[in-house]
Amino acid sequence: MLVGAAIFDGINPLGVLVAALATMVVGFVWYSPLLFARPWMRLMGYDPDDRAKLAEMQKGAGKLYGLSFVASLVSAVVLAKVIDISSVNSVYYGMKVGFGVWLGFVATVQLTGTLFGKQPLKLFLINTGYQLVCYLAMGGILAKWPHP
Repeated sequence: MLVGAAIFDGINPLGVLVAALATMVVGFVWYSPLLFARPWMRLMGYDPDDRAKLAEMQKGAGKLYGLSFVASLVSAVVLAKVIDISSVNSVYYGMKVGFGVWLGFVATVQLTGTLFGKQPLKLFLINTGYQLVCYLAMGGILAKWPHP
C-alpha cells in the first residue's frame, strides 16, 4: 500500500468536501458586514468606507478564496484522519476533537504570530474566533458523516 494513500483510509471524501465548504460559508458570514467586516478591516489598516480600495481588493479575491479553500481541504483531511483514528462518531465528540485541534495548534500559532507581529488583541480574537467556529463545524460534520 502506498503511504500517501494510507492517509485517506477511513476518510469520506464527500464529508471532507462538505466540511471544507462549511469553513467557506462561516468565513463569508464571519467577515461580512453582519458580523466583523468593519472592525476587521480597520484593525488590518483598511478604510471600510474607501470604495475604490475595496473594489481593488475584490479584483484579486478569487485567487485568495481558491487558495483558502485548498487550505480548508487540507485542514479537513487532517481533522478527518484524527477523528477516524480516535473512532469518534458523534457531533458532540467531533466538536470536542475540533476544539482540541484548534486550541493546541491553531490558537497557539495565531497567538504567537499576534504577539510577535504586535497585532491588536481584537484582531486575534476575530481571526481565531473564526477558526474556532470552523474547527467546531468541521469536527461535528466529519464525526457524524458516514465513514467508509
